[in-house]
Amino acid sequence: MYLLYSCSSLEIKKEDYTIKNNILNSKIPEIIGYEEYEDILIVDINSQMMFLVNKGTVSREFVISSSFYGTGSLQNSLKTPLGKHLIYKKIGKDLPINAILKGRKWNGAIANIISDPIDTDYDHVTSRILWLDGLEIGKNKGFDVDSMSRYIYIHGTAEEGLLGKPASDGCIRMYNTEVIELFNLVEVGTQVWIY
Repeated sequence: MYLLYSCSSLEIKKEDYTIKNNILNSKIPEIIGYEEYEDILIVDINSQMMFLVNKGTVSREFVISSSFYGTGSLQNSLKTPLGKHLIYKKIGKDLPINAILKGRKWNGAIANIISDPIDTDYDHVTSRILWLDGLEIGKNKGFDVDSMSRYIYIHGTAEEGLLGKPASDGCIRMYNTEVIELFNLVEVGTQVWIY
C-alpha cells in the first residue's frame, strides 16, 4: 500500500501509478469516463481508499473509512451512498487542525486524536468538510435518498486509528492532515464517484 501524507515531500514512483491505476482499471467499465475529468475523486469502498485523479492519472491517494453499516442511500440508514456526487460546499477554511465542527460550525473545541483502533461514542467531524450532493435522481438525489439532505461529507475524524476499515456513520472519514490537503486541492463542483 502506498500512502501520501500532506506533510511529506515524497514523490510518487512510476510503479506506484501502475498499481493505483490498476485498482481503478479493475473497475472498468463500471467507472468508465473518469479519465475525461480535469480532477475527480474516486472512492473505492472495497479497498477503503480514495484517489484524486487528474486527467486519468492518480495524483494522490488517501486511506478512508466509509460507513460501518455498509453502503446505501436511504435516509436514516447511516450507510455510505454509492454513485456519482459532486462537492456542493467546502467548509472550514483556515480552521485549526482537529477543530470540531458541529452543525458545520466550529464550536471552539479541538479533538483529541485517537491513534488506536478504538470506536468511541462520538462521530466528531473535524478539520474540514467537503459536503456532497448526489447527481443521480432516485439513487443518491431526491426523495428519501438525497445525499445532501443526509449531510454526507468527506471530513476529518478524531478516530484516526479506525481509518482503513468501515467505521463511520455514513460519511467518508480521513486523516486530518490529509483532509486539509484535499480541501486545498479540489473545488466546489469537483465530482466524487463512490463505488
